[in-house]
Amino acid sequence: MSRPERISFARRLSRYQSALQLPTQPVVEGRLIRMVGLTLEAEGCKAPVGSRCLVISETAQGQSQIEAEVMGFAGHKVYLMPVDRLEGLQPGARVVPSAGGGKLPMGTSMLGRVVDGIGRPLDGKGSFAADDWVDLNGPTINPLKRHPIEEPLDVGIRSINSLLTVGRGQRLGLFAGSGVGKSMLLGMMTRFTDADITIVGLVGERGREVKEFIEQILGEKGMARSVVVASPADDAPLMRLRAAMYCTRIAEYFRDQGKNVLLLMDSLTRFAQAQREIALAIGEPPATKGYPPSVFAKLPQLVERAGNAEQGGGSITAFYTVLSEGDDQQDPIADASRAILDGHVVLSRRLAEEGHYPAIDIEASISRAMPQIVSPEQLQKAQLFKQLYARYQQSRDLISVGAYAAGSDPLTDKAMEKMPAMQAFLRQGLQVSVNLADSQSGLEQTLSNE
Repeated sequence: MSRPERISFARRLSRYQSALQLPTQPVVEGRLIRMVGLTLEAEGCKAPVGSRCLVISETAQGQSQIEAEVMGFAGHKVYLMPVDRLEGLQPGARVVPSAGGGKLPMGTSMLGRVVDGIGRPLDGKGSFAADDWVDLNGPTINPLKRHPIEEPLDVGIRSINSLLTVGRGQRLGLFAGSGVGKSMLLGMMTRFTDADITIVGLVGERGREVKEFIEQILGEKGMARSVVVASPADDAPLMRLRAAMYCTRIAEYFRDQGKNVLLLMDSLTRFAQAQREIALAIGEPPATKGYPPSVFAKLPQLVERAGNAEQGGGSITAFYTVLSEGDDQQDPIADASRAILDGHVVLSRRLAEEGHYPAIDIEASISRAMPQIVSPEQLQKAQLFKQLYARYQQSRDLISVGAYAAGSDPLTDKAMEKMPAMQAFLRQGLQVSVNLADSQSGLEQTLSNE
């Protein structure tokens, strides 16, 4: 059934129900009977999973209201998770299902603004007029109708443009341990990538990074075409979860208007950890290194919403940072993310300690869309560069102690000759932008025999 047919059918059904005067579902309040950790347990409340409720307490200072979401049920008991911090709750508090349906504000008036996970302004500029109100979960796109990735995207970083070329509509992960430069690389992409609108999600990271990212990385010019959704580490887990989903929903909204959107999320790991906190709090058993199964179900539900729209529509090019705990690339979240993304850029702590920035490990990184968006000659040069770089790293210890004899292996000899030029090619200043054409010509010059 096409979209117009579905709309027509829904209207006819609505008129039919009105003609029959079908009774509406009454709002049935409940009472808060228990609170364990972050989980609220209510009795007597009739609300479906995923709906919103208000937990209302009468205090000496007046009425206290906390929004919560229904996460599960057992018999007549309903389990809820608060969106905000738990303050002023009392036993027997009223639990009232919300009639609003949990819709969130959307529109061009959000450009240049900083909001939290439910659309409340954080920048002190007052409220904004929403053009539309939408559900948190957007409509799914038939995978057979998605426009394929065919056009390269200039991200302004020489090593990525030439060796890990990104396509418009691709979803790429930035993998690294803590303090290796993920946020700095993300900031470079924010400044240098050409996009109609930029959506930035700062999920579960340090609170001080929000202002620094806005003032030092985006700047006044970048902020004018951006929307920032921020939920720092001290927010409730449900707020962090919603922030990641909200910034994805904003990107979908502008993509459906035909815009080319750049979505930057820092980080996907904090999103997974927020879901882990929620799942464990409501009693879901841990499965893989402390992560419940719902975590691995949530990741593709979030990531698959990015990408190209149908033919003739807009696109969402997404970059997600992924924290590899202890620099372990086999960390469960890193491993699951690598499987569902269209490529990964791995940052090396060894390179960072050597003062090599951006600290991209070319051997461990890959762009799965690159073969479809570059010429065979460009792909061949990139493969040769990685081959020479890998051969040098394999013989590095022998070369450093003088145990390698020149002439033993022609490929290693060539790698030794080209290594200074390759290292210089991979380095780039934080404020320096190198476009796609210059990146490709620089790669050619690096590999030439001159």
